[in-house]
Amino acid sequence: MGAIDYPVFLEGPPCVVIDRVQMTYRVASSDDRATASRPGLKGALRRVLRKPNMVTVNALKEISLVVERGESVGIIGRNGSGKSTLMRLISGQEAPTHGAVYASSTPILLGVNAALQPDLSGDQNVVLGCLAMGMNMDQVNEQFDKIVELSGLDSAIYLPMKSYSSGMSSRLRFAIAAAVNPEILLVDEALNTGDAQFGSRSKARMNELRAQAGCVFIVSHSLDTIRDMCTRVIWLDKGDLIMDGPPIETTQAYQEFSVHLSKGNNMSARRIREEARSNLVATRILERASGRRTEGR
Repeated sequence: MGAIDYPVFLEGPPCVVIDRVQMTYRVASSDDRATASRPGLKGALRRVLRKPNMVTVNALKEISLVVERGESVGIIGRNGSGKSTLMRLISGQEAPTHGAVYASSTPILLGVNAALQPDLSGDQNVVLGCLAMGMNMDQVNEQFDKIVELSGLDSAIYLPMKSYSSGMSSRLRFAIAAAVNPEILLVDEALNTGDAQFGSRSKARMNELRAQAGCVFIVSHSLDTIRDMCTRVIWLDKGDLIMDGPPIETTQAYQEFSVHLSKGNNMSARRIREEARSNLVATRILERASGRRTEGR
């Protein structure tokens, strides 16, 4: 596996620099081979009452990336591969166990669980969400019609958000987040709404953001969404960076990997994974950047 030596200064081109980042968690496990071997009620009672074993989970193994201005980066992988963990580290919601994340401005994380109020109407949530992102009321009024148009909600914007479908809620969250013109926008599974018109509008909006010297990160299980909206795709698997390349090439390799797994062809899937990882050109950060960062030990 080769490597690119990348000197990094945040006064220069990059939007986001991920420098030798790792993320581990200590979690409780009920697995106890000795106790599990004891059958019957007494064995079950011991498993309930005893202190749980604490195990280390490597959510993200060492990874270094540099994301330039104007890039739209797709993140793909199986459940539990580290996709959402990486997004939380970039957004600053969590600090990495090791390494550091540097960003040229504060990233805006848009996820399907973004905190809006279901009992309030859509228009009230627009105001609430925009104010929470630092806009004033004049800016909210200026952006309101654009937000409604992008969301495609029309008159439903005045209904309680709890009456929305998951797709309607996701569209509104995206429209609110995109209204603030963030330099770094993180989208976590919020575009899989099955709405072709919204897909076209959201793609156009993200192209505008990228044209304004920003960058976009997208996590999605929809490979069509990733191919349509991204200029670069990274494939994560069990915390490892497997591939970092063009959308068509990377999604095709991941799709072949997934098909073999679904058919039980584990050896073929492993071969595709190992071949992709062996061809990965790793990034090495030569100098630490100054500016905003989220750092571990």
